[in-house]
Formats: sequence, structure tokens, C-alpha cells
Amino acid sequence: MDPFVILVLCLSSLLLFSLWKQNYGKGKLPPGPTPLPIIGNILQLDMRNIKKSMQNLSKAYGPVFTLYIGMKPTVVLHGYEAIKEALIDMGEEFSGRGHFPLSERSKKGFGVAFSNGKMWKETRRFSLMTLRNLGMGKRRLEDRVQEEASCLVEELRKTKALPCDPTFITGCAPCNVMCSVIFQNRFDYNDQNFLNLVKKSTENIKILSSPWIQVCNAFPLLTDYFPGSHKTYINNDANVKSYILEKVKKHQESLDINNPRDFIDCFLIKMEQEKHNQQSEYSVENLLNTVHDLLGAASQTTSTTLRYGLLLLLKHPEVTAKVQEEIDHVVGQNRSPCMQDRSSMPYTDAVVHEIQRYTDLLPMSLPRKVTRDIKFRNCLIPKGTTILTALSSVLHDNKEFPNPEMFDPGHFLDESGNFKKSDYFMPFSAGKRMCPGEGLARVELFLFLTTILQKFTLKPLVDPKHIDTTPVTNGLASVPPSYQLCFIPV
Repeated sequence: MDPFVILVLCLSSLLLFSLWKQNYGKGKLPPGPTPLPIIGNILQLDMRNIKKSMQNLSKAYGPVFTLYIGMKPTVVLHGYEAIKEALIDMGEEFSGRGHFPLSERSKKGFGVAFSNGKMWKETRRFSLMTLRNLGMGKRRLEDRVQEEASCLVEELRKTKALPCDPTFITGCAPCNVMCSVIFQNRFDYNDQNFLNLVKKSTENIKILSSPWIQVCNAFPLLTDYFPGSHKTYINNDANVKSYILEKVKKHQESLDINNPRDFIDCFLIKMEQEKHNQQSEYSVENLLNTVHDLLGAASQTTSTTLRYGLLLLLKHPEVTAKVQEEIDHVVGQNRSPCMQDRSSMPYTDAVVHEIQRYTDLLPMSLPRKVTRDIKFRNCLIPKGTTILTALSSVLHDNKEFPNPEMFDPGHFLDESGNFKKSDYFMPFSAGKRMCPGEGLARVELFLFLTTILQKFTLKPLVDPKHIDTTPVTNGLASVPPSYQLCFIPV
């Protein structure tokens, strides 16, 4: 081999080893497995079941431990006490968004989900305030969800009780609710632009949950030089933002600053007010990414949970029967379910909570980072260190939820059959970075599920005991297996 090539390889190896040693020795990080140079602890993680790997590592190193995913240290929080102490008791210090290379390339620091600092604080504050003004958490939004639930029922009737895959329909309903808030109007389920929006959002949540993307996030250079599903993800993101831009341009042409119609109008008005501010966060680029974030969060998280919920109800017909009995007793067949009914339907409320707990939609949540050097449990975590919160360890805590791997609505019922709250119920995460759409998701899950079960009997195509509820991927999100069922009108 050429001596020059040997020299370059040796110098490169020394440099990489030096960088690894520098990162490995920085601060007094929590204990963890010894990393290998360059690849870190990647070989000790099962990319198809991250939460199982984290559970095993927690048994060896405790509730707070350090992993090296590539060259960078990542601190993992495992268990309710550690997560509460970090996200709630030290919420500001743990409020940064952690490294997520694929989304960073798409978002470029804009939006509400993957931004940081002033951009994140201002965009989140504006989004929450605007969504509340547009009806979030109010009767007006509940009316929209009820309207969409009625449209959902009509769409299910069109299946004529024949076998169907619920993925598309359950994706349309929650997406349409958010579309009515962002674009003013809902879409017909046959609208081609709407179909494209739902399809690409559904495809992207599957891509983000794949083992390949977990590897790409650990070694970002792979996304530049290798083909793969990450290219599809980026193209889908660009396609959706291109559609949003078309809607923004139409809004600009018909904007009335004294009469905002929807979220886009409110953002455009704010842009106009801030046009002389050179440091303003209100730009078209931020608008596109914020709308994209809201659509993704509102549609895919709820739709995946809804789809998983229907699968669990097929698996447990005795649970479904009890819910339908409660619906008949409290609501009947002559009116639509409403949120006021929830307090009179403890079993149904418990089922909805148990679906979210069991589904464990985001096992590790989205990555966070600490906003300054902090001392945490006698360890020094340097500013910018990525933090992973193992929400699975809270939702599946065997002391709070006996037999946590079993689907059991009794986890949220007391001895008298009344609904029982739990501090361990964290499907939306906790603290300053918790999901801003939590209120909407709660309303949608309750009203969509109760409306479906009010109007239909769910019929599986196989014996319930043969139904497998194991997620097909368990990376970023827990994605249920594909299945079919029949919606038999009551």
C-alpha cells in the first residue's frame, strides 16, 4: 500500500480517536456501557425495539445512564422519578430540542417541533395562543370534531360491511379537523390534494420509525451518500410544504387583517405587524414549517392511536361490548356523543386511556437537550447534550400498572368502577416540550371511538385470539400491524 495512504489512515484514526476521547471524557456524565470509537454503543441497541434495549441497560446502569450513539453522548432517563425530576422539576433546563438530523435537514431550524431558543419559544407561544383563539379547548372545536365524526361514519357506511383496512379512513378524520383550523375548510375524503397529504404523512411516520432511520440519525453522513427511505421522507416533506405554500399564497391574495379566518391568516397578520423587525421569527419559511408540524402532530399521532385502538378492540370483544353498553345507557342512538358524556362513562374513558398507555405511541418521545450545563443526580451534563426520555418505562411501570404488557382498562378504574387518574399517564410527554395538541387529541380519540362504536359493530376476519397486536416497528413510533375488519351497522 502507498506510504502516503497509510499515513493518512493513521492520522485519521488518531484524530477520530482523539475526538471520541474528548467527548467521552467531557463532564461527569452518568454511567453507561463503554463505547467503541466512532460507532459508540450502536451495536448494543436493537434498532427494531429500542425500548427493550433501554430497559435492559437501565437494569445494568440505573435510571439515568449515558449512551454514545455514534460519537455523541446521549443521556437516557428511565422511569417516572427520573423523568419527572428532569422534565417537570427542571423543565426549563431540559426544554431544548435534541439532535434529529433528518428532520433538521427538512425543517432548517423553523417550526415548532424541531426549533430551539427564541424561535421555538415565540413560535410555540403564538401557536398555542392562536389555536385557543380559534377554538382549541372550547365548544367550537368540539363541534368540528363531532362534524368530522359524522363524516367518518358516512365514509365507513360506504364500505358496506365488507372487509377494509382502516388506515386511510382513520388518517383522514383527525387530519381534516386540523385542516379546518389551519385552512378554514375541511376536505372531502375524495379530494386528491387531501389524499396526497394524508398518504405522505402516513408514509413518513412509518419511515421515521424504521431501523434504517435510527441508523441515519446516528450517522447523518449516510443520508448524503446512500440511497434509502430517508430520500422519500425528504421528498414527502417538500411535497407537503409545496402544497401548504400554494394555500398561503391564496390566503395572501384574499387576506383581511380585520377578519382572520384561520391559522394561516393569523400568522400572515403577525408577519405584517413584524415586517420592520429584522429579528422577527415570523416569515413564510417559519409559517410553512409550523403548519407542517401542526398537521403532522394532529393527524398522525391521533390516527395511529385510533387505528391501534380499533385493533385492540377487535382483540378484546368483551371490552368492546362493555363500551357499547355504556354508550347505549348514557348516549343512546338518537344523538351524537359529546365530551360532557365522558364524566358519565368511566369505563369508556378508562378504555381510551388504556389504548394510549398500551399503544405507547412514542416509546422514547422526541429527543431533547439541556439548555445549559447542569448538575443532575450528582452528574454534570454539559450544555447541548442530547436527552432521551423513555416514556415506555412510565406507561409500562409494573407498580403503577400491574401486568403492564396486558391490555386492561382496569388500570384506570378504582374498586368502585370510577375512573382513576394516574400521574404516570404521559403519552404526550411532560414539561415545556409536551405535545401542544394534547387537548385536541383527547377530544378526538374519545369522540371518534365512541361515535364509531355507537354506529357499528366491529367484526374481525380471524378469531380474536389469533390477532397479533405487536407493533411492526418500534423506533420513533409504535406502528401497529396492517389488518382488516368489517364495520357492521348497528
